Amino acid sequence: MKTIAVVGASKNRSKFGNKCVRAYLRAGWRVFPINLNPQEKEVEGLPTLTSVRDVPEDLDRISVYLPPPVTLTVLPEFAAKGAGEVWMNPGAADRLVIAEARRQGIHVVEGCSIVDVGFSPAQFP
Repeated sequence: MKTIAVVGASKNRSKFGNKCVRAYLRAGWRVFPINLNPQEKEVEGLPTLTSVRDVPEDLDRISVYLPPPVTLTVLPEFAAKGAGEVWMNPGAADRLVIAEARRQGIHVVEGCSIVDVGFSPAQFP
C-alpha cells in the first residue's frame, strides 16, 4: 500500500488539506495527516501528527498545503524523512521554496496532488 503524508491536513472539509486526505483514502493509500497545531487531534478519523518525522513508516509521497513561508520552515523535516516525491500544491510554494527544496535534495513536483491520484477537488464538497 502506498503511503502519503498530507502536510496542512485540516478538519475543515472545505479546505484542500482535508479534500486531499479524503481523495487519497478513496484511492487506497495509507494516509498520515500532518497538522502543525498540536490541538488538532484527528482528520477524517485519522490521528494527526505534528511532523513528517513522526510518521512511523517510509513515505512514497508528501503533499503540502501550507503557505510558502511556513513550507520553507518544514523543508528540513522533509529532507530528513525522505519521500519519493514532495508535491507542492498551488499556493504552497514560491520560487524561493522550490529552489531551497531542490538544494536540500527534495524531489519536488509542482501541481495538484489530488488530480494526480485521479480525482478533482470538486468531488469532495
